[in-house]
Amino acid sequence: MNITDFSLNMFSLAGKTAIITGGNTGLGQAFALALAKAGADIFVPSIMDDGGETRALIEAEGRRYEFLEADITKPGVPAQIIVECVAKLGAVDILVNSAGICKLNDVETFDRADWDPMVALNLTAAFELGHEAAKVMIKQGSGKIINIASLFSFLGGQWSPAYAATKHGIVGFTKAYCDELGQHNIQVNAIAPGYFATAITVKTRENPETNQRVLDHIPANRWGDVADLMGATVFLASSASNYVNGHTLTVDGGYLVR
Repeated sequence: MNITDFSLNMFSLAGKTAIITGGNTGLGQAFALALAKAGADIFVPSIMDDGGETRALIEAEGRRYEFLEADITKPGVPAQIIVECVAKLGAVDILVNSAGICKLNDVETFDRADWDPMVALNLTAAFELGHEAAKVMIKQGSGKIINIASLFSFLGGQWSPAYAATKHGIVGFTKAYCDELGQHNIQVNAIAPGYFATAITVKTRENPETNQRVLDHIPANRWGDVADLMGATVFLASSASNYVNGHTLTVDGGYLVR
């Protein structure tokens, strides 16, 4: 591409279709809305509906929204999700592996009952969905896979070895799929969110001591807002990032520099 060919239209997702796992809650909902605002139609598989809230947000942008009640950790379900998305929206151009859980326990009591569900959802399901989506993307000669990593992809995992292990794994998976799929014009990248003001961080933020401990680590001196992730999501989903591959983009207010 010549520099004169560059256009802000490269950030447009008009005519694209995106799957966002867990896209009707928390950070996933922000990813879904960001892609819809950029022009993409949205397909959300999740274990539960949200009463229409996400549908209303997406359709207010003039985009199509399809929901599928699905447990992505069950055998065969990831393949079903891809088939359903193609049937209802016509393609799979973007996959955002957003669904995840984090359970905390001290090392003496953190056992397989804690470990297995987190590995199944945070890592194995992401692999299986990426595997199934890649089949479609290879045939169409293009695609974007965005995996959701974490600061714990780079740090230790006090009280949650499974979360740290799965998020380290997500970065490795991202690099491995980049290496294999780049030749097919498929870009595989990850976003590593920092500390965000969401429902799961309420207790930390409400405790003055723990809240300040987090803020002392962030040069921006504030918790992230979910809207802070939306621009990065659109960039990695768009043709503006066609030469960005195998990268993990931290959106953390500078947390990792301290």
